[in-house]
Amino acid sequence: MALPLLADSARPTPHELGHEQTEYTDLLRQFDQPGACVVCLDPSLIVQQANREFFRQFDDASSDVCGRDFLDLVHPSVRQALKRQFTRLLDGSRHRFTTHVVAIGAEGAAFTSGLTAVAVREGTAHVASILVVMRPTAGGEEVDMVTNRKKLLTETEARILEGIAAGLSTIPLASRLYLSRQGVEYHVTRLLRKLRVPNRAALVSRAYSIGVLNVGCWPPKVVDDFVK
Repeated sequence: MALPLLADSARPTPHELGHEQTEYTDLLRQFDQPGACVVCLDPSLIVQQANREFFRQFDDASSDVCGRDFLDLVHPSVRQALKRQFTRLLDGSRHRFTTHVVAIGAEGAAFTSGLTAVAVREGTAHVASILVVMRPTAGGEEVDMVTNRKKLLTETEARILEGIAAGLSTIPLASRLYLSRQGVEYHVTRLLRKLRVPNRAALVSRAYSIGVLNVGCWPPKVVDDFVK
């Protein structure tokens, strides 16, 4: 089932989306709110259609953004958690979800956004597409996060950061990574300088806040995009 084009003047109706009106009342209300980005994904999470605000927010032409994996448009640190949410839509575990994500907009700038996704079904089972509404928060202001263009850490630094985030002290880290105690302390000092923080607790907090550590992942895992 094909959705109508998501132009600002031609929004889908509950009937066209193939669901009862009660499933979409809250979601469709968001179409009329200023700044709402609306995008239609296929079951593989590939962008099929979007409205003008979506293209404006991502500073891209429809010919470029259509056909891209939607997960490529969000920050690497939230991709795993967001993919799990979409998987639950596709396997029928839930009909919709609402969350917050960090998206990568124009020129690689990161911004926070509320996101609501609803499964559009053919009949009672098959998911034909997914309708997503995004609303950038705090006026769409940029947030201080590292983008995937920047290789921030060495392999050793990444493993040490993961260990610290998991609560390991110097000696267990040294044993796990086959380093001396002094070697671990050397790399920890480098990490503190790179992330501009005074201690290990602040290091972990900073790493999560700028998206270097994956969100919703245990044991802690550094996003591969940022490892040299």
